[in-house]
Amino acid sequence: MTKVLISADLEGISGVVHGTETSPEGYDYARSRALMTAEVNAAVAGVLDGEPGAEVWVADAHGPFRNLLPEELDRRALLVRGKPRPFGMLGGLGPDTDAVLFVGYHARAGSGPAVLAHTMNGVNLDVRVGGRSLGEIGLNAAMAGYFGAPVVLLSGDDRACAEFGELVPDAATVEVKRALAQAAAVALHPEEARERLRTAAAGAVVRRGEIAPFTVPGPVEVEIDLALPHTVDLATLIPGVTRAAGGRTIAYTAADYAEAYRVALLVGQLAGITPA
Repeated sequence: MTKVLISADLEGISGVVHGTETSPEGYDYARSRALMTAEVNAAVAGVLDGEPGAEVWVADAHGPFRNLLPEELDRRALLVRGKPRPFGMLGGLGPDTDAVLFVGYHARAGSGPAVLAHTMNGVNLDVRVGGRSLGEIGLNAAMAGYFGAPVVLLSGDDRACAEFGELVPDAATVEVKRALAQAAAVALHPEEARERLRTAAAGAVVRRGEIAPFTVPGPVEVEIDLALPHTVDLATLIPGVTRAAGGRTIAYTAADYAEAYRVALLVGQLAGITPA
């Protein structure tokens, strides 16, 4: 049976432009999570249009990983919800995964104009793998590639689509909005976005054999620029992680990409710790 994983973020959903719409404490979060669930359902439907017998897993991959409305999700999909968990935004990924879709993704920190651009948290200023700057798009695509799974589709704003296209040029993209600034965009109507996403998902799954996985061979050298000095202090407590020149950068070398990814996830969790 074909296994397809959909990793769903919130910042790249059509109509979403501001942080108050992506935080559980925000005034319009309820609407955003409903829009997110509807776009994911469109992707699920598209996958099953193209591959009727597929097993579809959906990884809730924004913030607390508890955003999608379980009772509103397409009942044919399996939902991976909550954190912490193996492979973070790619919960459910494994050697049995045949294809991955990124729904509602955003561009990396420092991109602009790009809607709600960041990399994993508000503390990572840049993440470089082998000297190449990667955001969540690249970091997660490489993790899928570690298991040989191609990312066959991404939906988000124009900057996210362009960033993904540089890494996986043969994959499909669905531009649901055009960024004007960090918190402004010209967006498609949600129903139009869903129709385009469903159509693209069906075609992308059918073409999965033509799309090469994005891979990063080991050993893997990683550098992370961090905004908060105490996060650097905490990160250097991890064996193998050192403080690089400049004071705000940490560096480490991992045996393979899976190890590099796990350390990056841990550093991201450390970013949420404040000094006692």
